Amino acid sequence: MKKLIFSLLVIASITGIYAQKSNVNKAKAKSNINAENPDFKGARELIKLALEDPTTKDLANTWFVAGNVGNYENDYYYTQILKSKPYDKDAKGQAIVESYYYYLKAYELDGLPNEKGKISPKFQKDIKNRITQYYTNQQNLFVYGAYLLESSKYDKAIEAWNIYLEIPDLPFIQGVIAKDSDYYKIKYYTAIAYLNSAKNDSTIDSNKSEKTNIAISYFEDLRDKGFQEVAVHQLLYQEYFNKKDTASFVKILKAGFEKFPQETWFLGTLINFYIYASDEKPAAEKQALLKEAYVYLEKAVTDFPNEAEYFFVKGNISEQLGNIEQAQSDFEQALKLNPNHADSYNGIGRLLFNKAVEKDAAANDIRDTKLYNAEKIRIKDDFAKALPYIEKAYQLKPDNYEYQSTLKKLYYRLDMQTEYDKIDKIMKGE
Repeated sequence: MKKLIFSLLVIASITGIYAQKSNVNKAKAKSNINAENPDFKGARELIKLALEDPTTKDLANTWFVAGNVGNYENDYYYTQILKSKPYDKDAKGQAIVESYYYYLKAYELDGLPNEKGKISPKFQKDIKNRITQYYTNQQNLFVYGAYLLESSKYDKAIEAWNIYLEIPDLPFIQGVIAKDSDYYKIKYYTAIAYLNSAKNDSTIDSNKSEKTNIAISYFEDLRDKGFQEVAVHQLLYQEYFNKKDTASFVKILKAGFEKFPQETWFLGTLINFYIYASDEKPAAEKQALLKEAYVYLEKAVTDFPNEAEYFFVKGNISEQLGNIEQAQSDFEQALKLNPNHADSYNGIGRLLFNKAVEKDAAANDIRDTKLYNAEKIRIKDDFAKALPYIEKAYQLKPDNYEYQSTLKKLYYRLDMQTEYDKIDKIMKGE
């Protein structure tokens, strides 16, 4: 009886093995794109049984055929593209992703020694070639990720493109594929996808609550890779700014300015930081911050003496530091370089206006009526000196509220009632 039971168990085991191997072969046949009607769904159902069965789940051939199902389905859709026929972009892309993971497992199992201790890989060469195609043929992972990003399917785009980025570093691919401009382009857009995904802040260590911003790590790697480097630095600044990491975003602004001095955004943002950061600081600390900003401006105007924007910003900082004559000189230089620089006209007008306001306040201390009246006439002339600059700024930027407001004050000071009424109506939207 025991022998009979044992024999039955052996028969059942052999039958199971053959059944699952038969499923593998059937899956292979159903996914053949040369067949009249390839059945990828049916092939997946069959190969799934073999992948789960103890008798076949550890065989390289099982996983290789599983990878082939997705690979052949991808090939099938590719022929549709070549024929300019519509195709299911999601199905094509998911077939690649599914196939990739199956191929990795198949490659691993195919490299294990057999019962005699000998390693005789059968599928590794094919797997290597097919995974290489997933990278080099842009109709595969490259286009699939782009489609997902455009469709706002950020998590799926991240998965697809991370596979793309992983391929050149696979041990059996290293040295076969160079990380070219396309690689860094995809890394850039993967970071963009992370910015729009909840996956961006991920736990580094499951045993700790500490998290990392994945987009930042991608952008940091892209800083000197030649693709969209200006945008990379700007996005890094924004991410560090959002994290309130002042030291890091100031470092990025300085690096951006030094690397791309022609991009005034970096200097402008850095200067704005120093100015606004100094607003609530004690006087000495405020002056220190502004002086640090001024150092960058001096370098900028030396390296780029024809850049009006740098002289304008330098004029603003000179004004903040109390060097009014230098500020006016900087604004004037900006206008020489760009006669239509509205902010520089406003800068000169503001300096002249403020100087007149200071004189007007000081005049209140004059007790002699005759001297007081004479001083008021001179002060009115000083206000009049500011008028053409503010009017020119307003002419160039008529929607600027600051220019409108200063102009209104000047018209009041100069008793220009008609002009005052007109600008007043404009400001009220009448």
